[in-house]
Amino acid sequence: MRGLAGLRVLVTGAVQGIGRAVAERFAAEGARVALNDLQSGSLETAAALLPHVTAGPHLAVAGNVAEEAEVERFVTAAAEAFGGLDVLVNNAGIAHEAPTVEMDMAAFDRVMAVNLRGTVLCARAMIRHLVKCRRRGVVLNNSSVHEVIPKPGYLGYSASKGAVGNVTRTLALEYAAHGIRVNAVAPGATVTPLNAAWIDDPARRAEVEAHIPLGRPAAAEEIAAAFAFLASDDAAYITGQTLYVDGGLTLYNDFRTNWAS
Repeated sequence: MRGLAGLRVLVTGAVQGIGRAVAERFAAEGARVALNDLQSGSLETAAALLPHVTAGPHLAVAGNVAEEAEVERFVTAAAEAFGGLDVLVNNAGIAHEAPTVEMDMAAFDRVMAVNLRGTVLCARAMIRHLVKCRRRGVVLNNSSVHEVIPKPGYLGYSASKGAVGNVTRTLALEYAAHGIRVNAVAPGATVTPLNAAWIDDPARRAEVEAHIPLGRPAAAEEIAAAFAFLASDDAAYITGQTLYVDGGLTLYNDFRTNWAS
């Protein structure tokens, strides 16, 4: 894609799943990537396995996205190591399942801390860097189809992703005059280690696939392609949008047959 080679990219939650696929896609396009996650050892391994790029070596920057001081530290470390940052991919996220009436509020707070607070902290640190350096840049947030589709039993996750959509639109409007674009990608059902419970169970996988108009889950690489597009020059006039990469989940699959008329 146009304009990705040589970019300096920070990806949170980059050890596995979508975050790992995003890091690999940007590196394959010639971008230099800083990978963030909680585990430094796993990060070092992941960074070492990325394709080599002419811009320089990739980087591992461990840290908790929900902790303000740690975010400031690892964003600064990545910017200093690369001589600046051009793209942030806010990918780190968690979920907790429980009926709302039985929900542990500490678990709810943890989900909101990572998914929403972490997104805001990382975006703020990145935008501060770009504004200070008077540099254009891109912030990309990993949302979910549950930005708009309710998810009973996962109130914290659903609430956090709905808020991420509004954060995306608000930051896009607030910093458009600085040449900073802010968008989100909203995956549907995706083959990642976090979904192993249904991916590795043929009956449960078939049940998931029955709800998807295209009839299959996404590969993590397909979600990564959407992030690469939104960071590229091909998306230079797109900001404040959520791109649903969901196989049609947000098309109200029940209406594929005419039962309502």
